[in-house]
Amino acid sequence: MELALPAWFEITSFVVLLLILAFDLLIVFKRPHIPSPKESTLWVSFYVALALIFALLMFLIGDAEHAGQFLAGWLTEYSLSIDNLFVFVLIMSRFAVPRKYQQEVLMVGIIIALVLRGIFIVLGASLIASFSWIFYIFGAFLLYTAIHQAFSKHEENEDEENGFVRFMRKRLKVSNQYEGFKLRTLVDGKRMFTPLIIVFLALGTTDLLFALDSIPAIFGITQSPFIVFAANVFALMGLRQLYFLLGHLLDKLEYLKYGIAFILFFIGVKLVFHAMHENEVPFINGGEHIEWAPDINTWTSLAVIILSMAVATIASLVKLKMSGSSIAEAIHGDDPDDVDAVDKPAPASGTPNTQEDPGR
Repeated sequence: MELALPAWFEITSFVVLLLILAFDLLIVFKRPHIPSPKESTLWVSFYVALALIFALLMFLIGDAEHAGQFLAGWLTEYSLSIDNLFVFVLIMSRFAVPRKYQQEVLMVGIIIALVLRGIFIVLGASLIASFSWIFYIFGAFLLYTAIHQAFSKHEENEDEENGFVRFMRKRLKVSNQYEGFKLRTLVDGKRMFTPLIIVFLALGTTDLLFALDSIPAIFGITQSPFIVFAANVFALMGLRQLYFLLGHLLDKLEYLKYGIAFILFFIGVKLVFHAMHENEVPFINGGEHIEWAPDINTWTSLAVIILSMAVATIASLVKLKMSGSSIAEAIHGDDPDDVDAVDKPAPASGTPNTQEDPGR
């Protein structure tokens, strides 16, 4: 039987994580800039090291099972967050967000993601505690998501906005020009939103969609709400720096989506097996537990997750090298001058071209 983690450890962990997030947020808004590859690498390394130290503490204070569940959950959420990051890249590109302000925009997107995932974790934990059959639903949803991930193309959705963003775009008066990090501006004497509001709406609704598969996936590894939330926080904390470190390389990692799809499929199968093992549904096996259903342990899950991402990443880099492209070129993309951009006109938002009030 697993030992319960002490309450003081859980409370202290949340306090420390919130302080780190607050410090990160303060840096972003006090000193807006474009992080160098070296700076981004150091921050990503720092957050990865922090997660590993946290896993070690869980091993020392709790047991190996807790530490294994956290590592497997963290790696799962990290891999799913990379897919989330790809969509962030598309959103930044679509709305021509000036690179100088992308750190702040990403931080807001990450905070939205944390809030939404926190809500989904509470709801998921409540459902699991009340209805064991919910694992069938979670498992089926992940299997569907995995198949869709493997056989759909990012390019198919690149030129599409989700319905909510289109709806809000038609009902909000949006200017054509960014004005720093402001949400409101004055155009020809009229108060209007800047394109930043549409960017935030796009990030928020995207985060909501990703939370729908992210939370069931990690509940397939652990049913501890504390571990689930901690794994999500650690996965999202280094996401902003990873965005600037990898840049356009994400689009070049051709096989990455298959690795992520395989992880989702594996966890979906694991959830279905778990549901069968704990079965209480009357019309399945007469409501009796299905004893032959295998119970996949945490360490097997951890090995599958690591191997899947490693194979997908290495295969993608080999394919990239064979195509004659260097990793450095893929990271910086085809628009190096964009690094120095401060303010750009945003894509047309349905409003006529206007000039900002010179008195503003």
